Amino acid sequence: MKTTLKNILFISPFFFPEPISTGKFNTDLVIALRDEGHHVKTLCFHPFYPKWKTKRSNMQLEGVTIIRGGKRVYYSSKTSARRIILELSYAFFILRKIFKHQRNTDIIIPVFPPSLAFYCTLPFLKKDIKKVGMVHDLQEVYSQEKKGFLFKWIKKRIHKVEKKVYQSCDKLIFLSKEMKETAQKMYQLNEANLAIQYPFVNIKTNKNKRFEDLENILPNNKKHIVYSGALGEKQNPVELYNVFNYCSKKRPQLRFHFFSQGGIFEKLKDKNTNSEIKFHDLVEIEQVEELYKKSFVQIIPQLPGTSKGSLPSKLPNLLASKCNILCITDSGSDIDILFKKNQLKKVITCWNFELILKSIDEFLLDEKVDNFKHFEISESLFHINSMINTILEQ
Repeated sequence: MKTTLKNILFISPFFFPEPISTGKFNTDLVIALRDEGHHVKTLCFHPFYPKWKTKRSNMQLEGVTIIRGGKRVYYSSKTSARRIILELSYAFFILRKIFKHQRNTDIIIPVFPPSLAFYCTLPFLKKDIKKVGMVHDLQEVYSQEKKGFLFKWIKKRIHKVEKKVYQSCDKLIFLSKEMKETAQKMYQLNEANLAIQYPFVNIKTNKNKRFEDLENILPNNKKHIVYSGALGEKQNPVELYNVFNYCSKKRPQLRFHFFSQGGIFEKLKDKNTNSEIKFHDLVEIEQVEELYKKSFVQIIPQLPGTSKGSLPSKLPNLLASKCNILCITDSGSDIDILFKKNQLKKVITCWNFELILKSIDEFLLDEKVDNFKHFEISESLFHINSMINTILEQ
């Protein structure tokens, strides 16, 4: 039976034309909903991620109504301060726009974080609008390691806001089982309102395509160990650099790369003195498939103790590309369980340099594996249609 077409209001500051992370995820999801025939309106900011510098944009997507704000917002170089600036400025923007743009809306989809904007609008939302929240990160998880009176106060505010917005949703979608169970325990959530849906593959693979754009920086005469994507605290960036530095001295035939942007990326780049560690800006969307194809190993790092806070959104794309993957995550995390259950390569659960080097050596000894099982898992678990069905089902 055909789904009744809906008027959907999508709420997140991260949106087209941002190239990575939540912005890319949100854009692809909105396009998929549009292609199903639904009318989608987004309340977003002008692009600013991952550099945290506003870049004004008038770019549009056919069939999608985009209302932008935040063109005069300036972000701090300090992580905590710029998060506060984002929360407050986006909340102010949404409060100014929600009265007009919730008219004739059937479903509102707030993407968390940020959470303060939705928290502030709850008293003003029409009761008949279905609220389907989508949780990308549990911010309270990432605040737990912070020390000091100020961070203790901030953590309490995060708990209050996240609890309220999560409990107010008619449905709450988490990107991993671990996230769902953690939030359910933290915020006393109703099991009946919770759903788990892994992120989806959002790259296209082309078997016949010739890959030449990145030949100068990823030449075929070297094997490349690569981290690509957003680089923040949850990726444990300083320790990842230390891993690359250690391994490059032990295996001179390898070359190590960061493909990213933003403040942390620039700091690592400025302090780097190792000629075998290269720093590059993010590649164009059309070059992502080539980047994965030319990466001997792609690294997915997680700061210890944070796996329950989020699931890396690039994991489905790496699996679909049949790339060699080395995940560094917590024991018992969704990624740990997924990889071990399906005998995927490879996951380790500590940041021991020797163990990481040994894992890379295993790939060197087993170069002919085509990782077709990676592709099968991406097809069965990480599909955008499943995400849309989860959003729309009653």
